[in-house]
Amino acid sequence: MEGITGFRLINSRFPPISLFDDVADEGEFDALYELQALTNPRLQTELGNLNLIDKAEIPFGIPGCSYATGPFTHVNPEGSRFSDGQYGVLYMGDSIDTAITEVAYHQSRYWQGVHGLDYDRLVFRGLKCKVGAMAIHDATTIDFGDPIYDPHSYGTSRVFGRKLYQAGSEGLQYHSVRKPGATCWGLFTPRHVRSIIQSAHFEFIWNGQEISSVNKFTRA
Repeated sequence: MEGITGFRLINSRFPPISLFDDVADEGEFDALYELQALTNPRLQTELGNLNLIDKAEIPFGIPGCSYATGPFTHVNPEGSRFSDGQYGVLYMGDSIDTAITEVAYHQSRYWQGVHGLDYDRLVFRGLKCKVGAMAIHDATTIDFGDPIYDPHSYGTSRVFGRKLYQAGSEGLQYHSVRKPGATCWGLFTPRHVRSIIQSAHFEFIWNGQEISSVNKFTRA
């Protein structure tokens, strides 16, 4: 597939991981990691589980390397649409509006399970992602009524994603489930990411029942 320009949001409470951005290649990373590990007890928490990714897959030297690598070292053990929690996926939408719609749905679903929270303000970084040409599976050829697009159950889609991952696929293109007509991507490797830069901040308002509004309030 030709290059991709995608958009994603991450919670601002998760800062960029400076060590990924401070080095140009794997050799520099190993040397700096060994040095910092002696003095920084938080290093492992910041970097995540490095055993979940081959360091040869990390695109050292690009703008936003930490943003590209984070989803693969801080894997949600509860999984996602195309992962059972055993491996990471870098998800992107075809516009910032698509990313907002997807994140607003998942945030609402999460906070609905937190009892007693009547109001909260959540701040997310908007990220613009440039990805080079790569070999990915085009799941937009699959009818939107297929179980991989089930809006509530990820059982079929996780089996589908694992088969692609195990077959060596670099990712997939698929229909957005939360924004009809939009397209999303899920990358199984950050290797082809060329840059990820911050574009804006967005404030999500939780009113006790749902995300009631989303406001853009700064620009990078």
